[in-house]
Amino acid sequence: MICSMSLLIVGLDVTIVNVALPSIGRDFSAPLSGLQWTVDAYTLVLASLLMLSGSTADRWGRRRTFIIGLSTFAAGSLLCSVAPNLTTLILFRILQAVGGSMLNPVAMSIITNTFTDARERAQAIGVWAAVIGVSMALGPVVGGSLVSSIGWRSIFWINVPIGVLAIVLALRYIPESKAPVARKVDVAGQTLMVLFLASLTYGIIEAPDRGWSSPLIIGALSIAMASFVALLVCEKRVAQPLIHLQFFRSVPFASATLIAVASFAALGGFLFLNTLYLQDVRGLSALRAGVYTLPMAAMTMIFPPVSGHMVGRRGSRTPLIIAGVALSLGCVMLVRLTSTTPFTWLFVAYGIFGVGFGFVNAPITNAAVSGMPRAQAGVAAGVASTSRQIGQTLGVAVVGALVSSSLTKGHLANFALASRAGWWVLTGCAVAILLLGVVGTSAWARATAQRTAEALNPEYLEGHTR
Repeated sequence: MICSMSLLIVGLDVTIVNVALPSIGRDFSAPLSGLQWTVDAYTLVLASLLMLSGSTADRWGRRRTFIIGLSTFAAGSLLCSVAPNLTTLILFRILQAVGGSMLNPVAMSIITNTFTDARERAQAIGVWAAVIGVSMALGPVVGGSLVSSIGWRSIFWINVPIGVLAIVLALRYIPESKAPVARKVDVAGQTLMVLFLASLTYGIIEAPDRGWSSPLIIGALSIAMASFVALLVCEKRVAQPLIHLQFFRSVPFASATLIAVASFAALGGFLFLNTLYLQDVRGLSALRAGVYTLPMAAMTMIFPPVSGHMVGRRGSRTPLIIAGVALSLGCVMLVRLTSTTPFTWLFVAYGIFGVGFGFVNAPITNAAVSGMPRAQAGVAAGVASTSRQIGQTLGVAVVGALVSSSLTKGHLANFALASRAGWWVLTGCAVAILLLGVVGTSAWARATAQRTAEALNPEYLEGHTR
């Protein structure tokens, strides 16, 4: 319950901020790229620091790191509520992200070290993942109500009491735990990771305004490519790397990582496009826009425990196939949006999308930690969480860039038409989930997972046999 509270405030923050984007844009006269940065500054820093936070928790103590993260996140939320302009809001969002990076991977590490039975762990992860649905159900309605009645600044207040309560409960109930062998900080790997994600995101978001042939954009994308190659080379040579490339010899793990990127790219793009469409094209208030997305949120809340139960009993293939098919159908239904699309059509599409997203989290999370050494649970969970945030960052950046390129002088009058390319990209992400779900759960893939587990954890084969 305590670990799930950390996921609740992070999930609430994502959905609430998306509902408030139009109001923030009007208050600060922000362009579309400014709204992208309001979301992506947070997810970018979160993605950059998650693996460092996971390994730091393994080294210095999981409870201690968890509590520091809660405190930093709550403080960042308070500062966001008093930001005088868009630049300072983005900076305070970065502070939030520093705290947020210490929450989810550490919470997952605590869960992994608590539930050692594979079936119980899968079901616990399903319950934990259901909190995403709870946050999505609460976020749009609570956020819309706050934005409509008090103003967008109030959306950040809700994180504070939940964070304080989680700190008190963590101090009382969570035992401290560490990895048996302390890991060193991979400074070079961490630096290259930040450089890669920051330059790639900057290049994608700013390209529509500056032009893809701009020296600045070409330079940013070149830095991204060079830093990515350097990261791969560096991590092979470091004794205790930030990213264990050996993990990716397991096809289920590698597939789960790519599925996490694709699924959260779909989610990030969905929330970004849908919020602007409902409020700026259809003219709904923030509260009504939040209420109208409840079909998606409800499905996302209902199906994660079902998915976790299926993973524990039958494996990941069926949930991933359901997720890929449902997400594909939901995105295709939204491709041809117009300013007069019937709301009944939207509700059905939202519900189908929510079913797909509800099924995807438990199998990818379970694959990320299954068979990995428990001493490195924070690192393995960090990879999974990082993949989610990278996906969300890229989803917002890419669909936002596509929309910006199609809008006439930045006006939102033709937003529905301009968003079609973005919805096709999100459909492609959903199809990738379906294909990777089939490949990553094949007999060949399971054999690679077993070989990887044996190489990383010599005790695995003995315990697995027993």
